[in-house]
Amino acid sequence: MMMLRRLSALFLGCALLLAPVLVLAVDDPAEMLPNPQEEARAETIGSQLRCLVCQNESIEDSSAGLARDLRRVVREHVAKGESNRQIMDWMVNRYGNFIRLSPPLSIGTLLLWSMPVLALLLGLTTAFFAYRRRNAAPAAPPPLTAEEKARLADLTKD
Repeated sequence: MMMLRRLSALFLGCALLLAPVLVLAVDDPAEMLPNPQEEARAETIGSQLRCLVCQNESIEDSSAGLARDLRRVVREHVAKGESNRQIMDWMVNRYGNFIRLSPPLSIGTLLLWSMPVLALLLGLTTAFFAYRRRNAAPAAPPPLTAEEKARLADLTKD
């Protein structure tokens, strides 16, 4: 019983020490736009943009400093009255297509997604032909010429 109390006190102490760190993960409500429609637009755009630090989260879901800066930039562009397309184009021009969580279909993305299948097909084809070549019946050697027969007879006499 005494051990349980000590463990509980230790757990509570650790939780209290970590509490200030957890507060840092909360985003600043001051970065939100006063107009709810504009804020909703900014959140929609932000949910389509990749956090360049986390790389698997949108800038709306990330608490990284760069994501916070990108959210601010998106909200500035929304407040200026730019369209979603203009804001997305600005981000892509600045950071490349990598900033999009779902990049547009292009030859590059088609090659990227098809490379594993192409590599598998190439490997299977190579293995098939190597197996066929190895298991192919060896060709019969050509018959000996008269000169070769005479030489063989000389060699076997000794």
